[in-house]
Amino acid sequence: MIRVVVVDDEPIARAGVIRLLSEDADFDLVGEAGSGSEAVSVIEEQSPDLVLLDVQIPELNGFEVLAQLDLDKLPLIVFVTAYDEYALRAFEVSAVDYLLKPFDRERFQAALTRVKQHFRTRDADELRVRVRELLDRIGGATSDRLVIRDAGRVFFLGLNEIDWIEAAGNYVRVHAGKQAHLVRHTISGMLNKLPPSEFLRVSRSAIVNLKRVREVQPLFNGCFVFILQSGVRVESSRRFRRQIADTLAEDA
Repeated sequence: MIRVVVVDDEPIARAGVIRLLSEDADFDLVGEAGSGSEAVSVIEEQSPDLVLLDVQIPELNGFEVLAQLDLDKLPLIVFVTAYDEYALRAFEVSAVDYLLKPFDRERFQAALTRVKQHFRTRDADELRVRVRELLDRIGGATSDRLVIRDAGRVFFLGLNEIDWIEAAGNYVRVHAGKQAHLVRHTISGMLNKLPPSEFLRVSRSAIVNLKRVREVQPLFNGCFVFILQSGVRVESSRRFRRQIADTLAEDA
């Protein structure tokens, strides 16, 4: 059985997708959602094999939903959209297929057939790798903010508000002023979302916003301590000293 989550903010449209899905015994509906933040929660809870994902949904769009998920456990994706302009981008993120609203039973069944083919040929892992790579490129090239989910709220944090970022297990902790937010991401994945001209990785567990650095002091062991405008001190590691030295030389 292929476990499925259906995401669409229109209840009638969502019900229609679920009805068509129920006609194929190879698929099992395990959850549904009507918004981006709800979709992230349901997908994380259910770990489905496949998500039928509407692109235009409240709070987070379909692409932002994917960016919030654990990139090592991404499900296969069939995008659902009312706008043809999203079709190309759907394939750019290696979606299995896309459904352009309004679609009929035949077109829907064709999409499910394609999903089954991917599972039979065992190329699902390859698709997930391509999704991860492209999401990193999209996030790093086009976004000037991070999507933060905290205590049931979803809000956007401007990159210029970030002081520094530290690794915290399977999460990263984003420090912005007096606040700190946990984001499900790796430190390397987070770095790919940030402009390299503004953010510098100084150790295995820390990234600093260069615009928030007040002073850099060299240490006796060849490392550095970055003193931020907030007074926080972030120490670098020897592994990154060449990269740090090159960056400081460029800015001198």
